[in-house]
Amino acid sequence: MTNSIYQALAELEKNHQFAALCTVIKSEGSTPRHVGSKMLVYPDGRFIGSIGGGDLEHRVLDEAWMALSDEQPRRLHYNLSDPKRGDPGVCGGQVEIFIEPILPAPLVVVIGAGHVGKAVVHLAKWLGFRVAVSDDRAEFCNPEATPEADEYYPVTMDKLPNLIKIDKRALLILTTRGSAVDAMGLPALLETPAAYIGVIGSQRRWATTAKALKEKGIAEEKIARVHSPMGLKMKVETPEEIALSIMAEALGKEVISD
Repeated sequence: MTNSIYQALAELEKNHQFAALCTVIKSEGSTPRHVGSKMLVYPDGRFIGSIGGGDLEHRVLDEAWMALSDEQPRRLHYNLSDPKRGDPGVCGGQVEIFIEPILPAPLVVVIGAGHVGKAVVHLAKWLGFRVAVSDDRAEFCNPEATPEADEYYPVTMDKLPNLIKIDKRALLILTTRGSAVDAMGLPALLETPAAYIGVIGSQRRWATTAKALKEKGIAEEKIARVHSPMGLKMKVETPEEIALSIMAEALGKEVISD
């Protein structure tokens, strides 16, 4: 069964999926399973392996789903002596279980594959992110034109939420070519729970975009989610320097959102 769990962990990494790994790390006296016993819990309710069965396992499953929700590990201690006192068993021993959320690399979506977009792709990949690049110009959105990305989406940005799972850890970096493109695509992105949505450009460009979004009926609190001009205030000129300022700001917002 342990081999099956290791195989499942490899599949999780391959498919960018979430799960929680529960491991017996201490066992004293009579307990259902030995140290090292594991159970892998999926967000949809499935699980493989076992750390003891019965009420103990049900409690650990609940904790595992909570760990997937808040993305925090847990160390749990249970006495298995007296159910009348709330113990989850009558074996007579004690057991400790460590729950570790298994999280895929956070996603960076770079929208707009010009000079700055390519630099952001390179830096985000170097930082360990899973990177998707999108541009409605197919000649810019392919491995030859923009190397190093994991995924390519040559579509308009309004279609992206239907093609990519954008979760609360995702960073959306819009290095697009103009306000008209942003105003058309942002409404769909603002409906996602992304940790960060940044748009390149001047204050004047963003004012034009924000005005267009309001005219489309987008609520001000949603528009306020956008960081524009994006990037930390630094003395930057080259695409690589601009990419550094963008990722520095985006990483800060991701940490705060967690």
